[in-house]
Amino acid sequence: MHRKNHLPEKHCAVCGRPFAWRRKWARDWDQVRYCSERCRRHKHQAGEANAR
Repeated sequence: MHRKNHLPEKHCAVCGRPFAWRRKWARDWDQVRYCSERCRRHKHQAGEANAR
């Protein structure tokens, strides 16, 4: 079995949770900012909540 021990990680710009590299992000890893579609959709709401 292949282990994925050394994958790069980032922190989500909305929820702050760490997320690991995925094959579907291989070409766009430098531009990936959100851990999920849900966080991407709520990107503007997070900015307002942090400003309060």
